[in-house]
Amino acid sequence: MYAKASSASARSGISSSNHKKVVEFEDNRLAAIVFGQHDRNLTRIEQRLGVVLINRGNRIAIEGTEDRIGIAKSVLADLYGMASRGQPVDIGEVDGAIRMAEGVQVQPAREAGLPANPAAKQKNDNELKITTRNRVIMPRSPGQADYIRNLMKHEMVFGVGPAGTGKTYLAVAMAVARMLAGEIDRIILSRPAVEAGENLGFLPGDLKDKVDPYLRPLYDALYDMMPAEQVEKRIASGQIEIAPLAYMRGRTLSNAFVILDEAQNTTPMQMKMFLTRFGENSRMAICGDVTQVDLPSGARSGLRNALDILRGIDGIAVTRFGIRDVVRHPLVGRIVDAYGDDDGR
Repeated sequence: MYAKASSASARSGISSSNHKKVVEFEDNRLAAIVFGQHDRNLTRIEQRLGVVLINRGNRIAIEGTEDRIGIAKSVLADLYGMASRGQPVDIGEVDGAIRMAEGVQVQPAREAGLPANPAAKQKNDNELKITTRNRVIMPRSPGQADYIRNLMKHEMVFGVGPAGTGKTYLAVAMAVARMLAGEIDRIILSRPAVEAGENLGFLPGDLKDKVDPYLRPLYDALYDMMPAEQVEKRIASGQIEIAPLAYMRGRTLSNAFVILDEAQNTTPMQMKMFLTRFGENSRMAICGDVTQVDLPSGARSGLRNALDILRGIDGIAVTRFGIRDVVRHPLVGRIVDAYGDDDGR
């Protein structure tokens, strides 16, 4: 007999109209990684998809509606692929695999009028990986998959959407991967340094001490991609430059991957100045959330302005993230949903 994956399974009310499919994995060791400690990954899939998973050894039975079974099979196949590549399979990866699989089912029918093709889509998404020194990064949502695809293909990419969707993190990952591959010579990370109601002049220390707190998320992403000693060495040599937006004026940024974070807090003139720094063999990623603008009341966001002006220009791509793309704690997604388009004004 099979063993129940969790106590939740026994309470999941399977009706006679539901179906049952059995999935068998080739490697018992990898199957155990997919299931998680005490089958916690299976429990998560049950909770999110409303199916019952019953496992024994390298086999797992899926009970539920036909469409939910299809999504669950896609999720399990995705997780097994991660385990076979030596990637960790934790709750975050499970949630990401579910978002990806649900996107396969929903997006083609809703947006393109085409039938879903999970196998082809899954294969395509598995090719959208970013390899850095410390980790291999895969998309955890349909929006992230579109963003990575754009970063691979286009010279200038806008990533626009709520907090927690991975806009800056994925851009830094792509920049590091291109630098390690020798495709660019340097990485330049920038963001507006002054937030709402604050003034750099009142902060203690020299200029670096004043601006570093604002640039901390960029440092954190770098340390996630490469060993700390390599990050420090490349910063010291100028191969990685982290600077406030004001330092960009008058420069031509060639052979570089340039990232502007918190772009919603630029003015239209600042944004124009930044975009026109673009040089030969360069890439740009502009990341921001138009619902979290910290400019003075009545000031127009440079990000909003650029999205209007640059619409349809060849070589520029825009990825718009939604609530479904939030990859932080599920509570973040619910908070974003509750606020909606309210920016507090």
